[in-house]
Amino acid sequence: MTLAAKTALITGSTSGIGLAIAHALAKEGADIVLNGFGDAAVIEAERAGIESRFGVKAAYDPADMTDPLAIAAMVTATEARFGGVDILVNNAGVQHVAPIDEFPIEKWDQILAINLSSAFHAMRAAIPGMKSRQWGRIISTASAHSLVASPFKSAYVAAKHGLVGLTRTAALEVATSKITVNCISPGYVWTPLVERQIPDTMAARGMTKDQVINDVLLAAQPTKQFVTSDQVAALAVFLCSDAASQITGANLSMDGGWTAA
Repeated sequence: MTLAAKTALITGSTSGIGLAIAHALAKEGADIVLNGFGDAAVIEAERAGIESRFGVKAAYDPADMTDPLAIAAMVTATEARFGGVDILVNNAGVQHVAPIDEFPIEKWDQILAINLSSAFHAMRAAIPGMKSRQWGRIISTASAHSLVASPFKSAYVAAKHGLVGLTRTAALEVATSKITVNCISPGYVWTPLVERQIPDTMAARGMTKDQVINDVLLAAQPTKQFVTSDQVAALAVFLCSDAASQITGANLSMDGGWTAA
């Protein structure tokens, strides 16, 4: 498969899953637009590294995913520079944990804006161009929490459930335009952010590293193994292929069996 002459815009892609997806799509020949927060020098190194490693063009847009106008402007800028957004990956996300009756209103609003509404605004801006070219791939990073709930994650669970509904609706609307719209729903993914949490959890709970991993982080995943960012990225690449052209409106689980029960 080759994605040469395609452009992929990936939100929340300066690290973790989003960056892995950017690398995987660039490896297939797609030009890349990164988005997200972080140290400017680190982001520039990642952008330049994608160009040198994969021989594609790469840009960075700092659009704030809570700002609908900034999201639309990012899509417009990508279209002006690269000729279109062929692949849109809605990956930006944040989390906050608290009981509903103590959940900060500003955190609820932020999580819904970044985890759900940003996908709507990006899709709204990108779909017209995809329709005109009669080709497009829209992939959203959901979560096992798009299918099941956990205590103290009301905003996150609500947003991820909503993302699946948005995906299914959009898929029906663009089904005759050769545009597919799908979700990937990982369980716990091994990222530097997760790894950094382990020592604190060990100290707080008096557990060993293995106990934290198996009895806390992976308690819900029957395989007792983390999903990797590269595995999520590989599924994203497949969804961009011709072989996946009849997969649309789907929510694809990659969670070690978490949601099988």
